[in-house]
Amino acid sequence: MEVLNSIKTRLAGKNDTSCIWCLGAGSGPSESHPKTPVVHWSKGDNGTPSPAKRKSDTQLMNQPAEKKLEKAVESPYHLQAYVAERKGEREEMQDAYVIIENYRLDVSPDASIQQMAYYAVFDGHAGARASQYSARHLHSNLAEKLQCTNVQAVEKEIKRIFIDTFKKTDEDFLKEASRNKPAWKDGTTAVCVLLINETLYIANLGDSKAVLCRNDKPLPLTVDHNPTQYDERIRIQKAGGQVRDGRVLGILEVSRSIGDGPYKSSGVICIPDVKRCKLTDEDRFIIVACDGLWKAFSPEGAIKTVIEVIQDDLITAAEGKTLEQTRFEAACNKLAADSVRRGCGDNVTVILIKIGTH
Repeated sequence: MEVLNSIKTRLAGKNDTSCIWCLGAGSGPSESHPKTPVVHWSKGDNGTPSPAKRKSDTQLMNQPAEKKLEKAVESPYHLQAYVAERKGEREEMQDAYVIIENYRLDVSPDASIQQMAYYAVFDGHAGARASQYSARHLHSNLAEKLQCTNVQAVEKEIKRIFIDTFKKTDEDFLKEASRNKPAWKDGTTAVCVLLINETLYIANLGDSKAVLCRNDKPLPLTVDHNPTQYDERIRIQKAGGQVRDGRVLGILEVSRSIGDGPYKSSGVICIPDVKRCKLTDEDRFIIVACDGLWKAFSPEGAIKTVIEVIQDDLITAAEGKTLEQTRFEAACNKLAADSVRRGCGDNVTVILIKIGTH
């Protein structure tokens, strides 16, 4: 279990009971310096993430966006992220993840956007190169398309922004893959959660999921993309591909992904589903995870497990941590560990995001 060094993120805005709006299918707690957002992506076989900072601390603290942050109004929410990983029975760790709890430093929006955060899990297959590439580049590509934006522009353009971001990441990876001999065949699913003020924007490909705990019940934030689904299968067949044994050409288990060059001509696309969800006072946490977790847990089971742990009176505060931090860390770790214990042989990566109120 790795507790993230990250900024405490606060959301700004009104309380709202609105649920998810679908925008179209398109075919650890902070224990470090509070001004140092970090990006992590996993690489090691032992489940230990390898951190990589985007810029030096000095560069980050000297950016103009830092001055804008001073104008932000105190908001009713704050987020804190925890992450746990397990390699499972695989020979290598092919998952990757990114957590940037002060994404505003990357984007430099106007004053209408007071807080931003970015969370993502990438579940690689046929190798770790596509997932690691996406972890290094997708948030940067997204930031470029969000530059100098405002809330109104985001509401109007977010679907196009996400689609263009995923397309660019996919195209750039495929170019790099084709330059190698033999060409890389790696691919990856993706689930990205972008926080802007009090609103979540979620984009996903494949079968990694994000689930919100609202009123102690699961609220799915993503849509799976499997070849067996009618619309997905029809698209694959129209492109000249086939679905055999529930897989594209009998091999690939998902119908949308980044990478997977050999399957692009068979109808596998990189167009994400994009959804919008405004946070409310009834929201407790978000689980963002690869299918290694969801093979072992239903959304209801995962939510129940987290609630049981964070309400467990037998868990006391660890040294240097609050009781709440200790319990959320334990809950995140339990989800990953129990997935392996329940027989999931796949890699498991779980980001647990606590939603708190002041």
